Amino acid sequence: MDDVVDESTIFETPLLEIDLELDADATVYAKAEWFNLYDAPYGGGSIKSRVAKGMLDGAEQRGDIDSDVTLIEPSSGNTGSELARLAGARGYDVEIVMPDNASEGKVNAVRDAGAEIRFVDADRGYDAVIETCEEVVAADPGAYFRPNQYENPDNPGTHERTTAREIYNATDGAVTQFVAGVGTGGTITGTGRGLHDLSDGQVTVVGFEPDGPLHAIDGLKYLRSDDHYHPATYDESVLDRKEYVSTAAAYDCARELRERYADRELPIADPGQHDTATVKKHLRVDGQFLLGTSAAAGAATVTQLDRTGTLDDDDTVVFVLCDRGDKYADIPLWEEYL
Repeated sequence: MDDVVDESTIFETPLLEIDLELDADATVYAKAEWFNLYDAPYGGGSIKSRVAKGMLDGAEQRGDIDSDVTLIEPSSGNTGSELARLAGARGYDVEIVMPDNASEGKVNAVRDAGAEIRFVDADRGYDAVIETCEEVVAADPGAYFRPNQYENPDNPGTHERTTAREIYNATDGAVTQFVAGVGTGGTITGTGRGLHDLSDGQVTVVGFEPDGPLHAIDGLKYLRSDDHYHPATYDESVLDRKEYVSTAAAYDCARELRERYADRELPIADPGQHDTATVKKHLRVDGQFLLGTSAAAGAATVTQLDRTGTLDDDDTVVFVLCDRGDKYADIPLWEEYL
């Protein structure tokens, strides 16, 4: 278990310029969120580092938790590992409820942080992970505190206060489209809301979901039908447009970007809080530029917008690199390009 976690590395992440070989001459930027807690093992941190910090800070400020309770949270991996790291370093016991097909990198990150893991049969679907967590808390409510990323307003609130402002400032207010996936809905809701406010409604907010209930894009949820759990943190009214992306398209984008940048530098539009040398050091894994599954789905969504003629030459698009691709080396199909 990590005794010390440098929370100062959370927020103000770098902005990279990404060549997606679009027909439109739009400028595309990607926000590299693994620079939150970038020195953590197993692929660094992720966009969920922001959420974990926001929820913990809020709970402590409100007096919702004390050292006698165990923090428990359902997670496919990133929220679990980030809560485990931050809460464990603050002295709390942590238990994470995960599907038993979670990637090895994410499972190892949770374990490395010292948290207990309660696995749920992945064949039951992710809703069963949430339900199992609810059952554990209901059986002994005095022993547990659930931050609840799916209902906690500190989730989108953190993005509204930080991610939106960082993107707007790093692009000098030039951002015209923001693209993010829907998992808890916190990123797209909070960042979208913040960018709408900062731009007086001039930024187009594009959310994307998997194109079917059976998919392999970690962290995203298929919400098109009513028989799936809809997070309270997801305010669909913030979206100006919704796209659906396939697993194959996401994985293809990851492979293409890895190959495209095999011998090319990644332009750093804004290093955020880091110096340029630190950013360059942590952009690659064994010399390769590797995206996580939802990050690759973001790239695929931008290419879909281009193919449908939605993008103009003078547009500035920002999407999110939620985490780094080496967390997924054990996933079938993904391992083919690693």
